[in-house]
Amino acid sequence: MKVDGMDIRPIWFDKNEQVVHVIDQRLLPHEFVVAELRNVDHVITAIREMFVRGAPLIGVTGAYGVYLAAVASADNTISDDDLAKECNRIKAARPTAINLAWAVDRVFASIRGKSGRDRIEAARNEASAIEEEEVENCKRIGEYGFSIIDEISSRKNRKTVNILTHCNAGWLACVDYGTATAPMYAAFDRGLDIHVWVDETRPLNQGARLTAWELGKHGISHTVITDNAGGHFMQHGLVDLVIVGTDRTTYTGDVANKIGTYLKALAAKDNGIPFYVALPSSTFDWTLRDGLKEIPIEEREPDEVRHIQGLHDGRISNVLVPPEGSPCRNPVFDVTPARLITGFITERGICKASEQGIAGLFPEMK
Repeated sequence: MKVDGMDIRPIWFDKNEQVVHVIDQRLLPHEFVVAELRNVDHVITAIREMFVRGAPLIGVTGAYGVYLAAVASADNTISDDDLAKECNRIKAARPTAINLAWAVDRVFASIRGKSGRDRIEAARNEASAIEEEEVENCKRIGEYGFSIIDEISSRKNRKTVNILTHCNAGWLACVDYGTATAPMYAAFDRGLDIHVWVDETRPLNQGARLTAWELGKHGISHTVITDNAGGHFMQHGLVDLVIVGTDRTTYTGDVANKIGTYLKALAAKDNGIPFYVALPSSTFDWTLRDGLKEIPIEEREPDEVRHIQGLHDGRISNVLVPPEGSPCRNPVFDVTPARLITGFITERGICKASEQGIAGLFPEMK
């Protein structure tokens, strides 16, 4: 995507220096800082501390982490077993997003049994392939999702289509295009009149900080709202469509996404508003049936709830909100049952949020 006229991704690899560059998303939108990842520990820190976030981007970052582990083993002193341990450390950085384990395991499988330069080259090629595949998948998600927005636009006689999204499932989370935002970019670029309601997404405000920044840079009309305002706007006919992303989705259609997604799905269902989840196939967990019982839900530090970050007098500051001694809980994701979801937008097309619907697009995984 373009930022101030420049093509940019949230991650890129410099093969001359053998370093992975990432945008430090903790500081956006007020500061644009690029961090360098030179070893596995750097990668783990970037994932755990959310320099990078969003399931597809976490996966790509983890893939390059395996490459960096291979670089460190160039003298052949690290066995496959030792590399597997490094891979497990990377996969443990954040437990909910299935893309991380999927990408790490895929790169490790490509280098198992190799050594030296062959191991390094294979790891780099596989990580790069994963990156480009995720970009292409998101582009296709945009193409399929465009048809949904176009149909609503036609029904409204080409008046503004109001779309609500939760958290950030944009190119910052997905290398390029995004998942939930890809149909929005496709619609805007083809001349459709759209407006996006952007949930602030407490506690880390990825919607207010990142989605609003992305859409603004692209010129898309948007309005930041509190997390609890979505139902109100739905009741008053101001939302035509909800599109969100996901960090892990069962093969039966249950979805884990940023905390608060379940409440938006309930409100959409009550108001008869289509609720779509956009995801590449790498975000399906083909081993899980019951999302509520089986998807691991990450719980992060309560200080993320206690404090809010913003710009004050030209400097990024953190402000304490509740009484200092008040206990806080910080589950990062919730699970939206398949029954509340209108459908999935994937790189292979649109399907029902059901085991049969998903298998229809991905029969080889049935």
